[in-house]
Amino acid sequence: MTSRYVMDAADAVALLGRLADHGVEVCVGGGWGVDALLGEQTREHSDLDVWLPAAHLERLFVAVAGTGLDRIFPWPGDRPWNFVLHDGVRLRVDLHLYEPLPDGMLHYGSVVDGVLFPAEALAGRGLITEVQVRCEAAEWSVRWHTGYPPREVDRHDVPLLCTRFGIDLPEAFR
Repeated sequence: MTSRYVMDAADAVALLGRLADHGVEVCVGGGWGVDALLGEQTREHSDLDVWLPAAHLERLFVAVAGTGLDRIFPWPGDRPWNFVLHDGVRLRVDLHLYEPLPDGMLHYGSVVDGVLFPAEALAGRGLITEVQVRCEAAEWSVRWHTGYPPREVDRHDVPLLCTRFGIDLPEAFR
């Protein structure tokens, strides 16, 4: 089934290049992060998930100016640190903003119920087409695909990561 929104490899690579040209440090997450770790596209993607320091948000807005990615896509559960930009036609970028802390940890979420995780969680390396990208580390990608009822895309992605990287398959996926 084809989604209304499709972020193909060429679009993802072009956007990542544009962000890099504007000094935006991003880490690819979600489905494209999984496929980057695997080194090949294994399914269609409706968006491009990116992690970035909150301090780079202004640079991101400058980078996407003129691309059409200037609309906020309302989604249940959106927060100031996690929201989606879209072009109104087919492209979506799911932003995950974090704050680096002096001790090397990263903070994601609100002050009250935020999550702390090590910077190494975003230190994976992978390929989208032939372009090397920074992406979530495999163990963390699996971890972030759990904690909620698995969707069809999660049931596709998680077993592939577990098999490739020798990670125990989480209970919800057995």
